Amino acid sequence: MAHDHNHISKKKIHYEVKEKLGRYLRKYTRMVELPITYQDLLRYDMAYPLKDTHGNDTFWLSVIYGPFDREEIYSALTRIYAILTADGEYSAINHLIIDRIDYCEFGNSKPFRVKVQNTINDNHDYFYIKKADASRVYGLELEHIVSPNKINFMVWKDTLVEEHIIGIPGDQFLKYRADEIEKVRFAKEFIKFNERCLIRLLGDMRNYNWVVDITPDFDKMQYRIRAIDFDQQSYEGRKTMYMPQFFRENLEYVKIVMDNISEESVKQYQIEERSLIRKRVRNSRHKLRDLINIMEQDEISPPDKVKQLSEELAEHYKTSRFIGCKNMGELLHQHLRVCLLLN
Repeated sequence: MAHDHNHISKKKIHYEVKEKLGRYLRKYTRMVELPITYQDLLRYDMAYPLKDTHGNDTFWLSVIYGPFDREEIYSALTRIYAILTADGEYSAINHLIIDRIDYCEFGNSKPFRVKVQNTINDNHDYFYIKKADASRVYGLELEHIVSPNKINFMVWKDTLVEEHIIGIPGDQFLKYRADEIEKVRFAKEFIKFNERCLIRLLGDMRNYNWVVDITPDFDKMQYRIRAIDFDQQSYEGRKTMYMPQFFRENLEYVKIVMDNISEESVKQYQIEERSLIRKRVRNSRHKLRDLINIMEQDEISPPDKVKQLSEELAEHYKTSRFIGCKNMGELLHQHLRVCLLLN
């Protein structure tokens, strides 16, 4: 059931946020003037590798700024955190300090991760600053509209600010939690997650690109699998790239599903998820229509990938509705209509 997907596009093309998408973001209060930009954070003086609690390399570097830059940058980051979490209510940040800034050279967005510490109760939080990429912005906005999760982010010029999504990364979840997983409940959520990714064409959900959020509920655990990487929103040409079940990194999770859920139940859960997505789409139809209209006039994937995906989807659903779609926005529009039976 799992394919080897090592030939996923090695380097995703970066697409800038163009004027029409910018206008949409402004209309829905996602475009916010920020005190510093992504470029400013690149002015660090030194960096050293960050290890995790088990002493393993994390692929993040902790960065250190010179005394002059440091004060300005830390103060601006605290203000950004206030805008992100408290609508810019600066009184909320008097007792907050920037504890650490990490930088990841890998990944498409080369993100900075900012650790914010509360000096009163020692609680901490993170947020991320990345280069704004149009695919990723569409992905975040679709997550907010179509998935059960609300997501907080802001764009300013070439800078994207994202909240931290809480959960245990999929590549660590089985290592540290294997004994206590309620397998049937988890399997059900994995099926639903798989369905959500396919319907909204979110690609590359290998186990390190999603997290498991666990909520205790009476005598049971509730699981929610959440995407944390939206770079591959409607980008790849292969249909299986949008189905987490086909990544070999997710194989152990696919096994949990196969060992615990009948095929009949799989279909049942897929139908349930589609009906929930249909409700969300109806509740936000004006916003979604605005977004997809803009996506249909934008380019977020090369023409050869668009052509390949239109052919694979046409074959999969046995319909000609995908043939002739000129870009990923048109493909996503048709795909939502076919999957959710919207006219």
